[in-house]
Amino acid sequence: MHKILLVEDDAVIRQMVAKMLRQWDYQVIVVEDFTEIIRLVVEEEPHLVLMDIGLPLFNGYHWCQEIRKISKIPIMFLSSHNQAMDIVMAINMGADDYVTKPFDSNVLLAKIQGLLRRSYEFGNDQSLLEFSGIILNLKGMDLTYAGAKLDLTKNEFHILRILFERKETIVSREELMQELWNSDFFIDDNTLSVNVARLRKKLADLGLADLIVTKKGVGYGLAHEKN
Repeated sequence: MHKILLVEDDAVIRQMVAKMLRQWDYQVIVVEDFTEIIRLVVEEEPHLVLMDIGLPLFNGYHWCQEIRKISKIPIMFLSSHNQAMDIVMAINMGADDYVTKPFDSNVLLAKIQGLLRRSYEFGNDQSLLEFSGIILNLKGMDLTYAGAKLDLTKNEFHILRILFERKETIVSREELMQELWNSDFFIDDNTLSVNVARLRKKLADLGLADLIVTKKGVGYGLAHEKN
């Protein structure tokens, strides 16, 4: 049974979402004291955090950053903010998905199920992917090369996972965005570009500056000769 931490200050929405999730056999931890979010993440070890942006004391962006300091747990925002910059900011802060209010319960449920599936179910028992001496650990969500290990954020990990699984091809930007976020709200080139740029910087520090290649106007792939 997956456990979901629900961080929502609107009592009506909180009750409605919690009831819907429990009907689908999710265990729901409802946050009522908004100073206790980090403690609950640590103690309860939820599989997903479902969080509003407009919260008392500190907003959801703040708590997303704080959670990211200690955990790679999937985070999905619920918000009435529906501008592109709000969504881009959420992703840059470390969120994995974003649902705008008002929302249809069935759509929210489908997006939660999709995010949990992408985060925890890889479809087979293979735990390591290899490319030119580079090892991607599917369980540990890290990358190892020449004896050095690189910890990855969830989005960085999924970008590499997709590229490793399709290492002989160029993966289109549209396919990557669909795989990562499965959401029409994320059809924004800047969102993906920011994630790839950050990943490339991390890889460069490991001596893999040229691992990800860009095919202009198409997408990304893995370089078959590393410098």
